[in-house]
Amino acid sequence: MAKVIGIANQKGGVGKTTTAINLAASLAVLEFKTLLLDADPQANSTTGVGFDLHQVSKGVYDCLVNDVSAKEVILKTEIPYLDLMPSHIDLVGAEIEMINYPDRETVLKRILKDVKDEYDFIIIDCSPSLGLITVNALVASDSVIVPVQAEFFALEGLGKLLNTIKIVQSRLNTDLQIEGLLMTMYDGRLRLCNQVVNEVRLHFEDIVFNSVIHRNTKLSEAPSFGKPAILYDADSKGAINYLNLAKEVLQKNNMTKMTQKEKVMEHP
Repeated sequence: MAKVIGIANQKGGVGKTTTAINLAASLAVLEFKTLLLDADPQANSTTGVGFDLHQVSKGVYDCLVNDVSAKEVILKTEIPYLDLMPSHIDLVGAEIEMINYPDRETVLKRILKDVKDEYDFIIIDCSPSLGLITVNALVASDSVIVPVQAEFFALEGLGKLLNTIKIVQSRLNTDLQIEGLLMTMYDGRLRLCNQVVNEVRLHFEDIVFNSVIHRNTKLSEAPSFGKPAILYDADSKGAINYLNLAKEVLQKNNMTKMTQKEKVMEHP
């Protein structure tokens, strides 16, 4: 049964999609069957793993609005173990079309029931808003990773998001956990970055990941080539940061296993 992790922050430009793509790819490289679900109308996760939006005929929108099953829209990516449930600009209209649905907050959860048994992880890239689609993602998730940019306004808006998570926990998904806050776009040369990281760790203590995502050119370039960083440049700092995050997520969930590669290295 898949662990479903939503990547959410209503603040734009904090590295949400970058985190969704690269965490999903890293888990897949570690040989965990992973589904990346693009729940953002901008569809950046879809293009970021190499799909042309003009070639995508069905996506999350069709599942939410037209009763299409998840299995019908899932695409294989070029990374073994990594599948994609694509998005499309049409998703913008889904919130309006779902407004009169009974149990409209639980539609995505019902859609994922069909495929949960086929994956170890489902990573949901949420849109930068706290609208109905994001609420659907939080209701469908077991936990949330919140990317937080290491900059002056980092904590601004975080309270609002944590409040939304609390409301979802109390009314719609009592099992929802915070997997962790992830510091992104970190530059160790800047005193401000270090102050922000220390402040966030002071405020939130145990729920902040040890892994920190550094500012990295390769990480920024990779999406324009339709590749996660680990495919674009496996030795780049960004790729290594996300691989470490994936390992930390696995440790938190007691899911570490020896990959085939590690077994061979141990017993050549």
